[in-house]
Amino acid sequence: MKRKLFGTDGVRGHANAYPMTAENVLRLGAAAGRFFRRDGSPAHRVVIGKDTRLSGYMFENALTAGFTSTGMNVLLLGPVPTPAVGLLVRSMRADVGVMISASHNPHEDNGIKFFGPDGFKLSDEAEAEIETIIDNPIEPAAAANIGRAKRIDDGLFRYVERVKSTFPGDLRLDGLKVVVDCANGAAYRAAPQVLWELGAEVIPVGVSPNGTNINLGCGSTDTSQAADMVISSGADVGLCLDGDADRIMILDETGVVADGDQIMGLFAARWAEEKRLTGGALVATVMSNLGLERFLNGRNIGLHRTSVGDRYVVEAMRAGGFNLGGEQSGHIVMTDFATTGDGLLAGLQFLAEMKRTGKPASTLRQVFDPVPQLLKNVRYAQGATPLETPPVKAAIESAEQRLNGTGRLLIRKSGTEPLIRVMAECEDDDLLLSVVDSVVEAVENAA
Repeated sequence: MKRKLFGTDGVRGHANAYPMTAENVLRLGAAAGRFFRRDGSPAHRVVIGKDTRLSGYMFENALTAGFTSTGMNVLLLGPVPTPAVGLLVRSMRADVGVMISASHNPHEDNGIKFFGPDGFKLSDEAEAEIETIIDNPIEPAAAANIGRAKRIDDGLFRYVERVKSTFPGDLRLDGLKVVVDCANGAAYRAAPQVLWELGAEVIPVGVSPNGTNINLGCGSTDTSQAADMVISSGADVGLCLDGDADRIMILDETGVVADGDQIMGLFAARWAEEKRLTGGALVATVMSNLGLERFLNGRNIGLHRTSVGDRYVVEAMRAGGFNLGGEQSGHIVMTDFATTGDGLLAGLQFLAEMKRTGKPASTLRQVFDPVPQLLKNVRYAQGATPLETPPVKAAIESAEQRLNGTGRLLIRKSGTEPLIRVMAECEDDDLLLSVVDSVVEAVENAA
């Protein structure tokens, strides 16, 4: 089944513009409610979390109306990280979980992510079925069977305790000074609390959300503020989360960034050494650096690549029985602990490695030399199809011939924004720039 409403990570768009209008989100909630109540039995429930965007209030109410109209009971978590929804949908025996968030996007955007009763994101097939229900009249519940809504006050506490339980019991963070940048997002309370309770000296950044400052000059997509704070405060490490806290970038004591590839390489090598890397392989996307692949191969660790999107990483992990995967963007998935990417959890594992080895973050943050990689984005008008035009196809073919096996070229449409992403890897910097710019120019002309 082909999906037209859902992208690589749920439904996402500009708030108050299709598909992220209150009316459409209400229908989306009703359709999801009907999908999960197909057996007609009573006592169905949904847990709903959100980040700190202003539009979250509107969409929380719209979803509540949609779900209750089909007889689903709604449990409202308030602002919590995305992985908290994956956790609580299972522990609260709910049929479905929903996170209202546009992740790392600016506050003007918002989105809806669905989790099944097992805590994992819905499959493409399930999302396509929900779209089919939306396109048809949605059967409401009888008046006597309309669902109820209830606020859950301890959802954040449950998540905090779960994340703390993943940190090695024989270690503490005493003596570590940690800058944590919460992007004015969903983890603004949870992340500083977890770190403090484990013994760290915490320097919080991005913990004053006002509805419009999420991801604004802070978080995993803009680490400059946190880097300045690391250096000026003499901190040992910086943890930079995104708006819904399912991804992370890590800063060493000099403010230099470790991306998801370096973090995954560090974890994979450690886990393989301890014989707890199931399947003897890491799952990553086509965007992960060629240097990571070479590093893993040198240690007899496999690398399985997937399409971009943490949900596809998780699907491959579950299908192959792997327990570690993620994305260069900082989604780190550890299925021994969680059902989806969790930036705070990954940060704790990095801190545990610092305490276990006694090594500084600058030593741990780079486990391989990355192959030079260049990514440029080209925005296009909705409805345009620049990748299908002959000039763009010709530019891509020419670029591949110029690389001639010395590197990689990857062209793809973003699943969350109207962008064409042009990425190449090559150890010849001049060739790398020339190849990417030639494709970008062709796409810009077509777009």
